[in-house]
Amino acid sequence: MKEAGITEYPTVYDAIVIGTGISGGWAAKELCENGLKTLVLDRGRMVKHIEDYPTMYMDPWDLKHRGMQSDKELANQKVQSRLWGGGLTKPESRHWFVDDLKHPYNEVKPFDWLRGYHVGGRSIMWGKQTYRLSDLDFEANKKDGHGVDWPIRYKDISPWYDKVETFIGVSGKNLGLPHLPDGQFSEPMELNCVEEEFQKTLPKNFKDNRLLTIGRVAHLTGNAMHEGRSNCQYRNRCIRGCPFGGYFSSNSSTLPAAERTGNLHLRPNSIAYEIVYDESTGLASGVKVIDSETHEKFFFKASIIFNCASTLATGSILLQSKSKRFPNGLGNDSGELGHNLMDHHYQVGASAQVDGFEDKYYKGRRPNGFYIPRFQNLGDAATAKKNYIRGFGYQGGASRTDWTHLISELSYGKKLKEEALKPGPWFIGMSGFGECLPYHDNKITLNYEKLDQWGLPTIDVDAEFKENEENMRQDMMDQAVAMLKAAGYKNVHGHMGKAVPGACIHEMGTARMGRDPKTSVLNENNQIHAVPNVYVTDGACMTSSACQNPSLTYMAITARAANHAAEAFKKNKMS
Repeated sequence: MKEAGITEYPTVYDAIVIGTGISGGWAAKELCENGLKTLVLDRGRMVKHIEDYPTMYMDPWDLKHRGMQSDKELANQKVQSRLWGGGLTKPESRHWFVDDLKHPYNEVKPFDWLRGYHVGGRSIMWGKQTYRLSDLDFEANKKDGHGVDWPIRYKDISPWYDKVETFIGVSGKNLGLPHLPDGQFSEPMELNCVEEEFQKTLPKNFKDNRLLTIGRVAHLTGNAMHEGRSNCQYRNRCIRGCPFGGYFSSNSSTLPAAERTGNLHLRPNSIAYEIVYDESTGLASGVKVIDSETHEKFFFKASIIFNCASTLATGSILLQSKSKRFPNGLGNDSGELGHNLMDHHYQVGASAQVDGFEDKYYKGRRPNGFYIPRFQNLGDAATAKKNYIRGFGYQGGASRTDWTHLISELSYGKKLKEEALKPGPWFIGMSGFGECLPYHDNKITLNYEKLDQWGLPTIDVDAEFKENEENMRQDMMDQAVAMLKAAGYKNVHGHMGKAVPGACIHEMGTARMGRDPKTSVLNENNQIHAVPNVYVTDGACMTSSACQNPSLTYMAITARAANHAAEAFKKNKMS
């Protein structure tokens, strides 16, 4: 293609991957290992494993002002600092999160968009909880009439879950639950004494088969070997970047695997803004890119395109990719592109004080908590709820407070010194993670009146939780309170914050999979229905959200789609 002001790169790649996060890293690995010469683009700076983790070894006293920040220091990260009391943007991790003033978006309704623009994306900062979806989730839309039917079922993705779990390393315990399928797990991390007691109380106090288990988490444990990585060291400083590779990230795992093949060409500082459609072939011919540092424009050609830029960015790129054939965005025959935006709702649950374990403590800083799988609306009368559909799970933990509980005490002198050496009382808490229905009017659109510094349209986000989610949230709090009270704990308090989409950092939708091109953007192989050499495998592809953390499903879907693409490419059957 010839266009003024844009340089056409002479090399024709077999594949281009947009994004290097959870999904992009897996696409790069699988395509490269299948022998495809692959260009991988990331809009942010280069981050090399270990070399580029500046705070990985720092202790609190190594940080300026012990990590405290002024309002002036937070001025450029107002959105990024909304969550966890600003915990994400403390000095030890703020370099992973974007400058909101340099990377604006527009909130039609409140939406917390947490972003990391660098190689590895949010795979450096993710929570690492890894749970499979089941047919309860894949069949939900069809059974209750919300959204469209998934074009795949659990049997289609199960072997890819196996592959992903084996490669990334997942610590956990198999439970035999049909609605939370078992996986390929290494040794589970240990519950502490209070969590073990709480685990024992649930089947005694509740007859609906609710149970507690240690979280399934992408941290290495046991004796399995993972090239370039070692086991989790229980430092719980994961968000800084792990020099041991103890948890899975693109930087420590998939990108090095892709690089070892000799087929990877990684290009950071490259903002993909349009996938070019060729009217003569009916396929995409390549990707237009702006160099984020020089503002130069390039056109890179390839036979296969994987869009893994993250849910909102992927939707934006496709909406910007206009042509005579697709005047409203690439593959947008259905009109669903940009719609059906989902996120889990959380910040609701309960906490309590636990007496009786004052002689017990625990070792290390376990980067994981307990998990209570979904126990409502499981498809039988006993678990059915009348005022909402779908369900939720809980994540939580128990721990002892430190010397800071003395602030409210009157001890001093020798008494103070003695008390300062003792840990404080035990507390336990849990927070629910609930499913959001796929609403057509929860959407993103492009704003051409408010352009970013590269002259590209910004994104308008218009999404909210509705009645079903609000009804579910009440039950999420009530059940958490009931479980802690039934266990006999003291000072049980329920909590329910305002549910704001985006805050859970599990945004999904905008380019959903489906069986019918008239109601969906992607087919069962994650190809755009009308443009089969373009694949979308990040959160944008999700047809429903389930209530489980979604990253494992993104990775499995990506591995499946990349192998489909590689096989089709080798057989010259991309069309």
